[in-house]
Amino acid sequence: MRQNVGSVTSWCRASHPLPVLAVTAVTALLAVAWGHAAGGVLLLTAAVLTGQLSVGWLNDLVDADRDREAGRDDKPLARGELSRTAVRRAVVATAGVSALLTLLAGWPAAAAHLAALGSAWAYDLGGKSRAWSPACYAVSFGLLPAFVVLALPGAPWPPLWLVAGGALLGCAAHFLNVLPDLAEDAAAGVRGLPQRLGAARSRAVAAGLMLGACASLALGPVVGGGAAAEA
Repeated sequence: MRQNVGSVTSWCRASHPLPVLAVTAVTALLAVAWGHAAGGVLLLTAAVLTGQLSVGWLNDLVDADRDREAGRDDKPLARGELSRTAVRRAVVATAGVSALLTLLAGWPAAAAHLAALGSAWAYDLGGKSRAWSPACYAVSFGLLPAFVVLALPGAPWPPLWLVAGGALLGCAAHFLNVLPDLAEDAAAGVRGLPQRLGAARSRAVAAGLMLGACASLALGPVVGGGAAAEA
């Protein structure tokens, strides 16, 4: 029986395109800011892009039954536009390509990026329903700038303010992303920390995390050094 491979549009929608593009764009900007040559920028960007595609498709693969029961018309996999087999193969393929590209950046950088991807996959595979759900975002977003810095010649250690800012920003994004889906998540039994706190407290937590991230990224280079210009 022929598997439904779907259209390009279906694949794009199933990948969670906005987060994929946002994280990839941030990686490219960080790589340029920290002094990577053009080849390095392309390598890091491609590694992160393929990794993020695997994360997005895995998310929809894990949630396919829940999305179908909820009548999510915006989910190609739940609508039958894509087959589970095709999406599963795409997850494995993009994860493999991302790992190979990451290894080309050197072992220290590869360790950081693979740990970040592992944390993102852990969120998809059940972390989203745990009280420690923000930890997945903290690890993944904190290690993303570390990946960029460690990929520089000599693998310099990333400054703490940069890692902390990324982690705080990632946690804030987690709380904000979940807010529109709180009712659907409750009906589906998803019980991450934002769902447990509720809308009002999640908004307050997100605001505090955003302030912390801005303070870290704005004041860190002044107080702790390690600005891009010094890389």
